[in-house]
Amino acid sequence: MTTDIRTETASPAAPDRQVTPPEDRHATELAFLAAYDGGPRPPSWRLTPRAVVTFVMGSNGETLQLPEGTTAEGSPRRLLIEQKFVGDRALVERCVVTLAGERGLLLVGEPGTAKSMLSELLSAAVCGTSGLVVQGTAGTTEDQLKYGWNYALLLAQGPTRQALVPSPVLTAMTRGAVARVEEITRCLPEVQDALVSLLSERRIAVPELAGSEDALAHAAPGFTLIATANLRDKGVSEMSAALKRRFNFETVGPIGDLDAETALVRRQAHAAVTRAGAPFQVDDAILEALVTAFRDLRDGRSAEGWEVERPSTVMSTAEAVSVAGSLALAAAYFPGDRDVLSLLPGHLLGVVRKDDPADAARLLGYWDGAVRRRAEQGSATWRTLWDLRSVLES
Repeated sequence: MTTDIRTETASPAAPDRQVTPPEDRHATELAFLAAYDGGPRPPSWRLTPRAVVTFVMGSNGETLQLPEGTTAEGSPRRLLIEQKFVGDRALVERCVVTLAGERGLLLVGEPGTAKSMLSELLSAAVCGTSGLVVQGTAGTTEDQLKYGWNYALLLAQGPTRQALVPSPVLTAMTRGAVARVEEITRCLPEVQDALVSLLSERRIAVPELAGSEDALAHAAPGFTLIATANLRDKGVSEMSAALKRRFNFETVGPIGDLDAETALVRRQAHAAVTRAGAPFQVDDAILEALVTAFRDLRDGRSAEGWEVERPSTVMSTAEAVSVAGSLALAAAYFPGDRDVLSLLPGHLLGVVRKDDPADAARLLGYWDGAVRRRAEQGSATWRTLWDLRSVLES
């Protein structure tokens, strides 16, 4: 990919949303794939399972063409589907099969491994929306998973169907759509347990409406639920055995390939800086050094096989994207003030010290080990980083 080295750029029109949901951002691809693959679809699905995988993983560089006699409104006849999730295709296929079987899907893994992004992409492709979501916290209540009440109508009319306020989960049930619960283990056990009967009986009882046809809300065909959970969270609530049995667990791990992770960091950081109306001026050598440092500290071993003491914080790809974006913004807004590479050690220190200030010593040890050895082998980039060691001592 060619790096944009312009020093001036016209600011694009300000977007109306900081983050565009995948169903809107990739609407053309979704419309194209709905027309492209006419195979069997599970109940209520917008795309076939095969097309869902293609949407998430891309068309592998192949430009797809609609079959003769088939059209998709607002979509071209030929389209290259971009890869959105960098990971194992078999993992995505298993997730899609789980959803096709109307079984709950639980995505677990380290923070920053794109679990939420994967759940959004799957939801958008399956039912056309990723917005039926509950954010799990210690303050999440059972009402947020089931239903609440419009108290003005409740006082005026008593308990009626019109006064009932459905949760995102209940809305997904009635539509036959996909609901999402983020950070499910952040919810208290009694709140989590509200999902047990919901996922097994596929209905929600509304005792306040007993005696009416609305006393039971049944799940329409196609309804299922995707939840996420972080492996490193502290203070979480362990899921009950009963709830675990109602989910298929899939572990989303870090990106295994250096080039793939570097390309992702470049792409995501470039997009973030472009949205800010700034040029992207971080060259590939700096990005590769950034991603290499993250991978070394994450794995506890350098690419050359040298031992590295791992910090307690998670050196995730998401954090690497954040650092790359910060470097690019610094280069755009303060051009010529200092070399972009000189900013990298300070940003790495900020990441490493998030969980434990003592991890700064581990980063210094990494500098005295892997960084120094690469500098001695003649790498100009790593030599510059080694010369910046004093930044880590402040």
